[in-house]
Amino acid sequence: MNQRGSTIAEKILSNHAGKQARAGDIVIAQLDFMIGQDGTSGVAIDSFRKMNATKVADPNKIAIIIDHSSPSPNEGVSAIHKKIRDFCVEQGIKLYDIGCGVCHQLTPEQGHVVPGDLVIGADSHTCTYGAINVFSTGIGSTDLAAGMISGQLWFKVPETMKIVYQGELPKGVYSKDMILKLIGDIGADGATYLALEISGEAINNLSVDARFTISNMAIECGAKVGLMAADAKALEWVKQHSTKAPHPVTPDKDAVYLKTVEIDLTKLEPQIAKPHTVDNVVPVSQIGEVPVQQGFIGTCTNGRLEDFQIAAKILKGKKVKEGVRLILAPASKDILLDLINDGTYQTLLEAGAVAVTPGCGPCVGTHNGVPSNGENVISTANRNFKGRMGNVNSFIYLGSPATVAASVIEGKIADPRKYL
Repeated sequence: MNQRGSTIAEKILSNHAGKQARAGDIVIAQLDFMIGQDGTSGVAIDSFRKMNATKVADPNKIAIIIDHSSPSPNEGVSAIHKKIRDFCVEQGIKLYDIGCGVCHQLTPEQGHVVPGDLVIGADSHTCTYGAINVFSTGIGSTDLAAGMISGQLWFKVPETMKIVYQGELPKGVYSKDMILKLIGDIGADGATYLALEISGEAINNLSVDARFTISNMAIECGAKVGLMAADAKALEWVKQHSTKAPHPVTPDKDAVYLKTVEIDLTKLEPQIAKPHTVDNVVPVSQIGEVPVQQGFIGTCTNGRLEDFQIAAKILKGKKVKEGVRLILAPASKDILLDLINDGTYQTLLEAGAVAVTPGCGPCVGTHNGVPSNGENVISTANRNFKGRMGNVNSFIYLGSPATVAASVIEGKIADPRKYL
């Protein structure tokens, strides 16, 4: 058999399966960590009971986060929250209750995952942790139950698409624009069941927070994971957040890729995803006159400290236009405290923003900030599907925090570069 190098995805799955794993192989692999959230964990707990399980394999490898409908908007959701709380007490599982933040912020921020880990989550954006070299992927609630019971899961080893971002990011253009550009170029199903291996000079120059934004949206082009190598910057970030030992994995020079996509950033401008698909992407210069009634900064994509700092720089001394709402949802309580401590929170509130509990906020459309019929929303979220924010008769546009800030000042989708 011809020997060849391995991709990051092949290496991490090989390490956890205890044997050489190649793209296309089916492996049973040991899990390092698993998460659920309040939208999926109720079903996972029901599945756990149906499988006649009495205890989880290792409670230290599981966390459940109440973030989607947080605090609860109605009695039905409250019943699910109670079921989750009771299960966590019964099994000795870590619970992050209302106000702690979004699952995909808390999992790396609280040190549960480190480079080289294999992680599953009953939420499609579990791919976020790929930014710190973790093979992390979204699964269904039944698979989460099976993982909790056995401590392992089966995987089909994905083929890998190599993404290389070349050149320097222009001023006023951010990691959100980088990933929207990729999704617009290859399409919503352009990387279905592939591992993205994301690299390039521009990635190295990004903060770890900005890298999370890119890996978070890997699923929006169909990818199973959005992996990056762990450089010194990523390892330092991990060291500050976790006591676990990292086992970073790099691809071999002779690794085999299904294809390579190169993106030149030198002339990239702010990107907008138009309703109702994430791959319906145009540069801001081609968006035309689109009035907006609501802006939203937050989510597991862009709810981190630097996202709000970027928006605050644009909004400082200015006002959200009359008739426009700007909603903020910090991705965790720690981020909220940082925003308060450095004055960013005050700047945004003085400009006319309103804040909701750390968590998913308006993104999921269950309780906060549901738009009215015919309204346009400019959002930093990862999805703009019809009805995503709770109203099928509204329209969601996606952009960076800078783009959202510029747009709420003008009351229409605007280019943030003029404010920098």
